[in-house]
Amino acid sequence: MTDADRPDETPRYRIVAIPGDGVGPDVLAAGRRALDAVGAAAGFAIDWTELVVGGAGIDAHGVAIRPEDVEVCRAADAVYLGAVGGPKWDDPTSSVRPEQALFALRGGLGLFANLRPVTVHATLVSASPLRPELLDGVDMLIVRELTGGLYFGDRTEATGAPGSRSASDTLTYADDEIARVVRLAFELAGQRRGRVTSVDKANVLATSRLWRRVADEVALEFPAVRLDHRLVDACAMQIVRSPAAFDVLVTENLFGDILSDEASVLAGSLGMLPSASVGARRTVHGLHGLYEPIHGSAPDIAGRDLANPIGTILSGAMLLRWSLGRGDAADALEAAVGRALDDGYRTADLLPTERRPEDGSTRVGTIGMTAAIVDRIAIRRAAPAAVAARTP
Repeated sequence: MTDADRPDETPRYRIVAIPGDGVGPDVLAAGRRALDAVGAAAGFAIDWTELVVGGAGIDAHGVAIRPEDVEVCRAADAVYLGAVGGPKWDDPTSSVRPEQALFALRGGLGLFANLRPVTVHATLVSASPLRPELLDGVDMLIVRELTGGLYFGDRTEATGAPGSRSASDTLTYADDEIARVVRLAFELAGQRRGRVTSVDKANVLATSRLWRRVADEVALEFPAVRLDHRLVDACAMQIVRSPAAFDVLVTENLFGDILSDEASVLAGSLGMLPSASVGARRTVHGLHGLYEPIHGSAPDIAGRDLANPIGTILSGAMLLRWSLGRGDAADALEAAVGRALDDGYRTADLLPTERRPEDGSTRVGTIGMTAAIVDRIAIRRAAPAAVAARTP
């Protein structure tokens, strides 16, 4: 029996915190405060273990992440990440780079799918560059394959004199790599609106033609879910022309990286959106995973109380729901974010360049937005079956 199963004891969960670089420590501190607050309200506690990883890891240990750090992450219930990277370590020819920590975690923990939900809060429609009528009903989930494709293929760096250089990157996918991420997309779509859009470049790439064939094969296992295919360029156009048409999108590593960043502008700011990286392994509480906002390290505003913590806090809500099985706390945290926005709290990235004094908004920093959210946390007790139903 685990601590979480003993009704007479406070349930405790083990989470690894990786502040990382730039604004990473700022937003992760906000996320930790929010998780601790919602845990106190819901009657559970978190045991935190903090690791020095990314550029900070290079400075401290000479490498972005150590093998023992990966093992600590494997033993935890979940991993919570701020951001990694920055100009200090931004030498593309270096053999040691902060991003290597992400690749090591994804590969070492078997995190083959990155999940990025994209919704638009009603009070932030004006912050999006799209016309308001295009944003009505936007609720998409992008499922990106994480451990294959160009980012993990064989490569040859450029050598030789200018004018005679060449380089190569190899794009490789096996059918089992494709099937597992497409199957996850279908499972998630079955809990949503029952539509999967598989994105590829099958008119050009052999790997995309395999991707399309495997997607069709997996679709036979899910007769209640509708599958359609989109070429990546056509999909990119549709995301900005009719984003509400999408339910679940599933695609390969490179395409998913680009499309998910494009879709992030719908919400008005990169600082708004969460993400989860998951695999097949389950702990006693739920899916083991790594949770982080989609934005980068933004070193120019690090330590200045300017970063938007909402993407990190909402990543914490995903962590609660999927890795800890605490749908009650996840719902409460998401609702608190919504109430803070409804009440007019805005970080700088959510404000127009010239704000009208009469618009009723209140500009706050990282700390102020976090406090506004924490102050609005209220737990509604949910039946266990209802909580479990929202966990993939």
